[in-house]
Parts: sequence; structure tokens; C-alpha cells
Amino acid sequence: MNTSQKLYHLFGDPFTTEFQKKYLHVWDVPTKLEVGLIPKKIYCHASFAPVLEKFFKLLIERQLTDHIKTWDGCYNLRPIRGYEKHFDALYKVGNLNDAMKYLSCHSWGSAIDINAAWNQLGRPSTQNAEFVKAGKEAGMIWGGDFKRVDAQHFEMKL
Repeated sequence: MNTSQKLYHLFGDPFTTEFQKKYLHVWDVPTKLEVGLIPKKIYCHASFAPVLEKFFKLLIERQLTDHIKTWDGCYNLRPIRGYEKHFDALYKVGNLNDAMKYLSCHSWGSAIDINAAWNQLGRPSTQNAEFVKAGKEAGMIWGGDFKRVDAQHFEMKL
């Protein structure tokens, strides 16, 4: 079972109003963490906010905030890039369990993208190694370790 399917089993279908009301919220980033391009407010899964807080604290403590060239988002209700047709076909016939393996973790507000222009899907990473280490220590999985490299992507470890 991949991460998206785990998210589905833990939290439900992110397309539903019930999911969105129960789990998604605007996290008001503490003022002490508003450094550089770190956003002031992030729409994310309630369980992801503490992970992001730890990540931002580590970036600040280790003077790594300059490595954030662009903030490219968190919540985005969509299939994984390249799997749109797979997802649509399965979701349309009500095969939710299989459809969910093709839905992006961003759909649950449990992933972020950083420095996307320099770390495009399927391309080698340009992310700073210490920056990536901070993300992993904060409780995230890094997309640079995926079989299909996605070095801009950091998602909540379940």
C-alpha cells in the first residue's frame, strides 16, 4: 500500500466536504518562523502543521532558509503527475482504493513542494543535502529518494 492509499484509509476521500472540514485548516505560521520565503499561512492537513513547524525551526537553527528559492505549495487536490487518466478511470467507477494510489499526497494537504523549477519531476536533485536532512529529521519523506525522482517534494511520514 502506497502513502496515498494509507492517507485514504486513515483520513478518507479528500474530495469530500467531510474530509475537508475535519482535517484541512489554515495554519498560521508562528511569527518566529516567518523567515525568508517561509509562508505566513499554509493550508494543510492538521497533522502536518507540527511537522512543518519542526522543519522550519531546523532550517532557521541551521541557517538553511536561504536554500528556499521558491515555495511551490502544499494542498492541491489532484492526481500524481502523469497518472491523471488512471485515477479518473478508477474514481469514475467507484474503485476508490485503487484510485487513491494515483492521487497526490498534496490532495490531503500532507506534502509540500520547494524549489520546483530547479528540481523538476524525474530530474536529478539540486536540493542542499543539509536542507533535505532537516526535512527528514522533521518527519518527512523526501521525493528525491523516490524511484521516479521528485526532489522538490517533501511529504508527511505516516
